[in-house]
Amino acid sequence: MSSEPIRFDTKIAVLLREDLEPWQRLNVTAFLVSGLGTQVPDVVGEPYEDADGVLYLPMFRQPVMIFEGAKETLTAAHARVLSRALPRALFTSDLFATGNDRDNRAAVRAVGTGDLDLVGLAVYGPKNAVDKVVKGARMHP
Repeated sequence: MSSEPIRFDTKIAVLLREDLEPWQRLNVTAFLVSGLGTQVPDVVGEPYEDADGVLYLPMFRQPVMIFEGAKETLTAAHARVLSRALPRALFTSDLFATGNDRDNRAAVRAVGTGDLDLVGLAVYGPKNAVDKVVKGARMHP
């Protein structure tokens, strides 16, 4: 096994609106990254196994970078991710009021693209493209 660090030419980034409560940040992040794993199979690595042979689910093969920014930062990032046609997931403020998957999808479907009240956005793609999408955001503390 090589001891060389693995370098990735891709990036997974989550951008959160800075005014979210801590529980909302965690919840939104979990929902957002779940979408990437279903549509971009290359981001998921191999299953894990401990020394006793107990198997665990595979996870992303690379780190997830978490950013935060103002509402305007998310709006700009959303426009940039759409213009680049990168794989993306979104979370709107309306989703905090729903209680199931069907209502979540209906809440997003009810709002035009330019009027979405974004609180979170996840994106995957080449590093330079993802960096351009999250431009103006800062690393989450």
